[in-house]
Amino acid sequence: MIGRVRPADVEEDYGIVATERTIAALDIGSTKICCFIAKVTEAGRIRVAGMSHHASAGVRGGVLVDMESAYRAILAAVHAAEQMAGATIEEVIVSVSGPHLKSTQLLREMVIGGGAIRDLDLRRLLQDARNSVDLQDRMLLHAVPVGYSVDGGPLLHEPRGMHGQTLGVKMHLVTANRAAVQNIATCVSRCHLSIRDLAVAPYAAGLAALVEDEKDLGAVLIDMGGGATSFCVFYEGAAVHADCVPVGGQHVTSDIARGLSTPIAHAERLKTLYGSAVPAASDDRELLDAPQVGEEDDASSNRVPKSFLVSIIQARIEETFELVKRRLDASGAAGAAGHRVVLTGGASQLPGVRDAAGRILGKQVRHGRPLGVAGLAEATGGPAFATAAGLLHFAVDDRGEARTAAVPQTAGQGGFFARMGGWFRDNF
Repeated sequence: MIGRVRPADVEEDYGIVATERTIAALDIGSTKICCFIAKVTEAGRIRVAGMSHHASAGVRGGVLVDMESAYRAILAAVHAAEQMAGATIEEVIVSVSGPHLKSTQLLREMVIGGGAIRDLDLRRLLQDARNSVDLQDRMLLHAVPVGYSVDGGPLLHEPRGMHGQTLGVKMHLVTANRAAVQNIATCVSRCHLSIRDLAVAPYAAGLAALVEDEKDLGAVLIDMGGGATSFCVFYEGAAVHADCVPVGGQHVTSDIARGLSTPIAHAERLKTLYGSAVPAASDDRELLDAPQVGEEDDASSNRVPKSFLVSIIQARIEETFELVKRRLDASGAAGAAGHRVVLTGGASQLPGVRDAAGRILGKQVRHGRPLGVAGLAEATGGPAFATAAGLLHFAVDDRGEARTAAVPQTAGQGGFFARMGGWFRDNF
């Protein structure tokens, strides 16, 4: 029977020990859908073998709004990555974003009877903590242990082997709207892929872009996407808070289009070529062409000073960081956040965004890029691809999470040919 060669077949025929496994990440954003396929060694080293990004469709603010359009975009991105990697994938780690995310803290304690703390005690405690969560119409995405306590003492990272009467845990829980996650699962399943796990976008981006000292001392990872800006607070090596504001790079483009009465496509071009979040002295002297909506004659274009364009962008960017600051202050996690901000996401690459973030948030700001992942090209090694790279990190090390409820799946899984067969059945 002809089929794909399994690693076990190679080992049996040639005596070669397989030392790598294949993992795949799928970042579903409002402006692009990105797929990374990577090889992971036994030592945990990640090397990207195939990658692709495709213009997003059917996604608004991190939430699916058109199943058919999103399905086609995901299928195109996955197929291109498979061709580059020379491999067929069957399961993926998928990002989740959007304003429906909710972050909470949970304290749970259990009597252990005075003996030494064992792995079994930790598993029982984490399972008990997870089962105590009242989810209703929500789905638990992350259950991150922030620290453990023995007999009510200070939080510890490693309680194994210690003696005590009680064992407690402080956990960071991230939940999402169940229907929104189910829509993602259904769309991915239509591509004949199974979801191995789910990860919140800013948490994944933090795993890729933050150095260990930033995770330990306290930092905020702000992921500025097209449809939303999400952020995650890291402290003492763990994620302690996550949130999202429904404002992103697409809103900047829409503001430009409305303010200049120009088509969306040209507003995006103006933003990319001339946009900045910080004004300069020469902006009043530089004039830009802004074609009017519905006008076919180039002579009807308005000529506007660059300062007007910058003022529109500046107002929206400042509003975005003001919203983040307000949410961060209200969360109670501002103290743990420290004085460090790391920016990721395509919208963070606009000139002046870093300065605006530092001024409004009152913190030291830098741009983040994927770290600890080999094989990335220069074009895919920047802030816009931190989430996809972070999903690979999450697949290798879930950082001690108490695993959540089963990832929603629907029927219809297989390889590339099964996906193409499904596409033809759906369309012909």
